Amino acid sequence: MATQPLMNVFNRLSVAFDHGEGAWLYDTDGNKYLDALCGIAVTGLGHAHPAITRAISEQAAKLIHCSNIYTIPQQTELGAKLTRISGMENAFFANSGAEANEAAIKLARRYGHNRGIDNPAIIVMDQSFHGRTLATLSATGNRATQQGFEPLVSGFVRVPYDDVEAVRQVARNNPNVVAVLVEPVQGEGGIHIPAPDYLNQLRDICDQHQWLLMLDEVQTGNGRTGTYFCFQQNGILPDVVTTAKGLGNGFPIGVCLAQGIAADVLTPGTHGTTYGGNPLACATGIAVVDTIEQDNLCARATELGERIANGFRAQLGHSQYVKEIRNKGLMIGIELTEAGSELVVLAKVKGILLNVTGGGKVVRLLPPLIMSDSEADLLVSTVSQLIKVYTGEERDSAE
Repeated sequence: MATQPLMNVFNRLSVAFDHGEGAWLYDTDGNKYLDALCGIAVTGLGHAHPAITRAISEQAAKLIHCSNIYTIPQQTELGAKLTRISGMENAFFANSGAEANEAAIKLARRYGHNRGIDNPAIIVMDQSFHGRTLATLSATGNRATQQGFEPLVSGFVRVPYDDVEAVRQVARNNPNVVAVLVEPVQGEGGIHIPAPDYLNQLRDICDQHQWLLMLDEVQTGNGRTGTYFCFQQNGILPDVVTTAKGLGNGFPIGVCLAQGIAADVLTPGTHGTTYGGNPLACATGIAVVDTIEQDNLCARATELGERIANGFRAQLGHSQYVKEIRNKGLMIGIELTEAGSELVVLAKVKGILLNVTGGGKVVRLLPPLIMSDSEADLLVSTVSQLIKVYTGEERDSAE
């Protein structure tokens, strides 16, 4: 019989947080931590942001939920804001990034069937991460997360990330392909940033073959990479784009946006949700979008990301244990030459929250868009010193 009330699916650190303010979290013992993880790219506006707190409080006092069989004004308003920003035509709201990607996968399959393709296939990438539902897990390019959940959902063709020729090879040999699903920057995979024209070339291939270009911007969206959506830096328009995480600043919400040939694929009865797009979630999303735009936080993400990445390059660029330092806005990765998973615990002791991904070798930092310059400098100095001590290049000054 289980002795704990929670299923043992998380390797939790021995800390519990009581409250947060801005870029800081405070534990139940009163200790403070600089949050450079943002709940994995979620709290982009930091903790207890007054505009978000106000939106949640005011809406919760009026109406939290009603069914999607009725008109939800907040949903319409948020959909209008996101389609205006993205250049897309319509939106389906869900509760998470996985659900948004699930909607995209279903949309692609239905698009294929509408074209007379009985077994539609979607090209996906090695080292990708799209969620933990059975379909999104099957699309994910990480065997470790799939193991033990077979049989996986069929209909996915996997190719290396940032390899356009591999996609062209599939196009020559597989007539069942109907879409490409790809992250503009791979987050869970280790902050992998593709060639500058990668998405442009995928757009061209999709146009040639009447495929859907579907971008998973669950992590890269909502200002994190320096534009509201990362694809906007390439001057292209996808057929489908998904986002979640930073859209609710901690409140669960996801969205699947579509345009052009993808906009009218899903019709009444083909897809749905109970909680998705409820008044409370959408009121929160409206406040997030308005704050990002009004406070010019996309530009701030670019500025802050360069400050932090360049700071690490100055501190760690000559280290024999640091393979590469890379960033796209406030998605920052420090790739080590050896596994560094222990850095998560060591950083917590120093009052910094981060994580390590990419097979245990990439220190991943996802700071909030509202972080100050002084907080950014503190992050750089503390983490740089930590890595130097961890790799044996320098002694801990506290010893």
